[in-house]
Amino acid sequence: MGKRKGRDISGWLVVDKPAGITSTAVVNKVRWAFGAQKAGHAGTLDPEATGVLAVALGEATKTVPYITDSLKAYEFTVRLGAATNTDDAEGEVIATSDARPTDDEIKAALSGFIGDIMQVPPKFSAVKIDGERAYKRARDDEDFEIAARPLWVEELLLVDRPDADHVVLEMTCGKGGYVRSIARDLGAALGCYGHVLKLRRIWSGPFEAKDGIDMDTVEKLAKDPALDAYLRPLEEGLADLPEVHCPPESLGRLLNGNPAMVIAHDVDYGEECWASHDGQAVAVGVFKAGELHPARVFNTAKS
Repeated sequence: MGKRKGRDISGWLVVDKPAGITSTAVVNKVRWAFGAQKAGHAGTLDPEATGVLAVALGEATKTVPYITDSLKAYEFTVRLGAATNTDDAEGEVIATSDARPTDDEIKAALSGFIGDIMQVPPKFSAVKIDGERAYKRARDDEDFEIAARPLWVEELLLVDRPDADHVVLEMTCGKGGYVRSIARDLGAALGCYGHVLKLRRIWSGPFEAKDGIDMDTVEKLAKDPALDAYLRPLEEGLADLPEVHCPPESLGRLLNGNPAMVIAHDVDYGEECWASHDGQAVAVGVFKAGELHPARVFNTAKS
C-alpha cells in the first residue's frame, strides 16, 4: 500500500464555520488548503449552523474522540408558534399555534430539559435506522420512529426574548445533543410548537468560536506557509485528560505501543491519561501501577 499523499502535518484548526456549508465540505477545504495527508472533525454542525468546527489534521485525528466527548455550548433562536418537519427553518411548516408563552413560562419549562434527559433525534438527521440514514428515509416520506437516547444538559438558559415569536437560548451539553430536538420538545412542552431559526456553537471543549479562523482566510492563505500559524497543537485535544510524563527510558516502549513507567501526580489507578515527553504527546492510555498502558500512540513524538 502506497504512502498517503500530502504533507505530514498535525494539529487542530479551529474554524468559525459560516452558514450554508456542510461540515464535511469545511474539512475537505481545510485539508486541501494545508495539503494535509489526513483530516477529520469533532462534531458535525448542520449546514445552516455557524460557530466552532474543530478540524484535526494528521496525528491530531487520534484525539478527536476526546473533543467529541467534551461539553459544548450553543446559542440558538427558537421560533415559537410553528413546528416544521426538519425542526429548523429549512423544513416545511407542519403545525401552527397562536399561543405564546410568557418569559416565566419558558423559564419554568426549561428546567425539564436540564440534567440527564432522554432525547429523540430529528427525523432529518444522520442517525442510522437499520443501517440507513434517517434523513434519507425522511426524504422518501417513510413512516419510522427513532429511539430516544440519553443526553446530559449542564445548563439551559433564556438569554433574550426579542419579541413574542422568538426566544434566544444558550445550552451547554454533552455528546450527541440535537439543538433542533430541544426546540421541538420545548415548543411541545409549552403547547405552542417551535423550531430552530438560528444556531451557533460558541465553544466545544477547549475551543472557542471567537478564536476561530473564517473560511475566507483559509481560502486566501491556502497552500501558504502563513496558514500554519493558525494551527494549534494536537495536545489541546487532550485538555480534558490528566497528563503524565514519559521519562527518556520509557519513550521507545510507549512509541511501540507497550506499557511503560511514567511519572504521575494525582492520577488514579485505571484512569485514562496522556503521556508527554519534552512537551509533546507520546501516547494516550490507562494508568496502572505506575505504568501507562497505551491505547493510541502519536507518531509526532521525537525520540
